[in-house]
Amino acid sequence: MGLKGQLRIKQTRDGKVIRDEVIKNVITNTGMAEVAGLINEDTSGGFKWLAIGIGVTGAQATDTTLVSEIASGGGSRAAATCTRVQTSVANDTAQMVKEWTFSATFAVTESGIFDAASDGVMLARQTFAAWNVVSGDKLELTWKVQVS
Repeated sequence: MGLKGQLRIKQTRDGKVIRDEVIKNVITNTGMAEVAGLINEDTSGGFKWLAIGIGVTGAQATDTTLVSEIASGGGSRAAATCTRVQTSVANDTAQMVKEWTFSATFAVTESGIFDAASDGVMLARQTFAAWNVVSGDKLELTWKVQVS
C-alpha cells in the first residue's frame, strides 16, 4: 500500500480563470509515519490544513516544512474543505480544497498539507513555477492523496 496524488492549482482574476494546472505531489517521510500512526491509533488527528509559500527549493521526501510559508496578505495557512473521492475504488482518495483571496502581491511557488493550524506534521509538499497573484486574485488548491 502506498500514498500518491496530485495538486491542482486554479487562479481567478476578476471572476475569470486565468490559469489552471495539475501536478504530482511529494509525500514526505514524516507524513507517511503519521499516516501509519493514524491507522493503528498511535497518533490522532488528520491532515486538513493547507499552506502556500514563496520558497523555490524543490520538494523532497525529507521535507518537514515549507521553505517560506506565507502568513499575511490573505495567504495564511487555513483549514481545507475535506472529502473522500474515488480514483480507483470508492473513497480511496482524500481530497482537500481551499481558496485564498489575496490582499497583497505574491509569487506563490510551493504548497503543503499539514495536520495543524501552525507547525505540525507535513504530509505532502510540492513546488511549481511561480503563480503571480495580486490583490483581489483568488487561488484555489485541490490536493488529492490516494491510498493505493
